[in-house]
Amino acid sequence: MVAIPDPKYMSPQEYLEWEEKQPIKYEYINGEVFARPEQNLTHNYIIGNLITALKNHLRGGACRVYAIDVKLGVSENVSFHYPDVTVTCDERDRKARKIIYHPCLIVEVLSPSTESFDRGKKFKQYRRISTLREYVLIGAEQMSVEVFRINDRGIWELYTYAEGDEVYLSSVDFRCAIALLYEDVVLESEEEES
Repeated sequence: MVAIPDPKYMSPQEYLEWEEKQPIKYEYINGEVFARPEQNLTHNYIIGNLITALKNHLRGGACRVYAIDVKLGVSENVSFHYPDVTVTCDERDRKARKIIYHPCLIVEVLSPSTESFDRGKKFKQYRRISTLREYVLIGAEQMSVEVFRINDRGIWELYTYAEGDEVYLSSVDFRCAIALLYEDVVLESEEEES
């Protein structure tokens, strides 16, 4: 994540008004604004594969799947993000036009430039969302999926998946082979071997 040059504190309302006029997307955390990095083809394919599978699974139900350019608001306007994939089953989000506030599932595809932010500061913000049940990190350099799932005691537990595994997302009762997420994807490790 890249902070804007010469940052000045922005209120949530100032950010929302300012960002609408910008040619690229920016995320907002406690008054600071960060440019959203561009996605590569690997990133895009993984997101597309997951969106397609989730949309097919959830079709006809109360849940909606959103990708990349949908803004997510966290905890009383403390921060705004653009997750790679967001699922909400909450009636309050049904009429949303610009911002989703009540997701049950958030997915980020990791890249070297965003991985530490996605694992740290961003996940810390996401944990403030009372409706969030799972946070998923998908590797873009190797076949790996990490699912952080909140248990009945409010503790986040980690479930990891690798090549040959079936990924399970309990928040939307979804299962798929990990290979489906990586269909038609050429990983960096495979490129180096060729």
